[in-house]
Amino acid sequence: MIDTSRGINWSSSIFLITYQVLLLISLPFYFYYWPIHMGTVIAAIVLLYLTGLSITAGYHRLFSHRAYRAHPIVEGLILFFGAMAGQSSALRWCYDHRLHHAHVDTDLDPYSIKKGFWYAHFLWMIEEPRPIEQRVVPDLMKNKLVMFQKRHIGKLMLFSNVFVFLTLGPLLDDYAGVFFIACWLRLFALHHFTWFINSLAHTWGEKPFSQEQSAVDNYFLSMLTFGEGYHNYHHTFANDYRNGIRWYHFDPTKWLIWTLNKFGLAYDLKKMSAYAVKKKMVLEHKSLLIEQIKAFWHGKTDELETQVNEVSERLVNKITEFNELTEQYRQLKKMENHANDVVDTLRSEIKRLKRSLREDWRQWAQLSRHILQRT
Repeated sequence: MIDTSRGINWSSSIFLITYQVLLLISLPFYFYYWPIHMGTVIAAIVLLYLTGLSITAGYHRLFSHRAYRAHPIVEGLILFFGAMAGQSSALRWCYDHRLHHAHVDTDLDPYSIKKGFWYAHFLWMIEEPRPIEQRVVPDLMKNKLVMFQKRHIGKLMLFSNVFVFLTLGPLLDDYAGVFFIACWLRLFALHHFTWFINSLAHTWGEKPFSQEQSAVDNYFLSMLTFGEGYHNYHHTFANDYRNGIRWYHFDPTKWLIWTLNKFGLAYDLKKMSAYAVKKKMVLEHKSLLIEQIKAFWHGKTDELETQVNEVSERLVNKITEFNELTEQYRQLKKMENHANDVVDTLRSEIKRLKRSLREDWRQWAQLSRHILQRT
């Protein structure tokens, strides 16, 4: 459902459609006439990650959400490889993305999934873009590197990709492979991997943190999107520098930011506490469980609803108390002349509350399994 009243973005539309059609026509001839060199494939994968992580760690988590702060050298590299990714300037990308979060699933959402899968995936870019409003991206308009990239984005995109071709072509002695695989196919793959976040990540998956919106968590999708597949979590806690919060979650963007932090190149990493995440999950699952009770537990509705309300309320209250106590503890530890006995008391109370929370959490998990066994 394209809004033609806003006009067509002809330059973007012609480029995006033409390069994809030509690639799909040309690739069979390349595979037939030229051998595939492993060095070229490795180079393409490396470039895919350099450009992809510049979008996810840079355009998305750094510039759009300020989930962390980065050294100017890191910002410069992100903007260079971000230009190579062919996804417009950081300013334009972040402006659209901030609108997406502010108005998700509404008509003001630039790539709302409510207008259809293909609209969210690709067709929204055919429309003439909204003028950038300073009030949405005031911080980025003060960033000289971001504004330099904005002014020269077309030249930077062309230069960076030509530079790759002229450097890797003679180095690998494979001009055709570098052109088709490391430049052209890599650009195509990265575009669709990024667009999956707007389409598939709002369509296919689970909603453990927020039921109200379309964003979903999908482990498989995280493999294609450099860790952005945990989209329900991201839309719930947008300022967290992580998307995958478990150790087994595939999130190379998170690992990159963490590594940069260890080398002093990234700092002020924002991270939701595990208890704040659990509190949100309890509130979300409470509504889901009550719906399941009413649908499948006829005759035991009142009894089970009472249990769900009691356990969830107890958990939420204890988590709130835990957060307050830990904040008091941190503030006291910062004071030079803090009273040791008060600190010890707080520490003991926090440990006691942790044990109590673990027990309530086990009870909540058992109650949830019991209720959901009939669904």
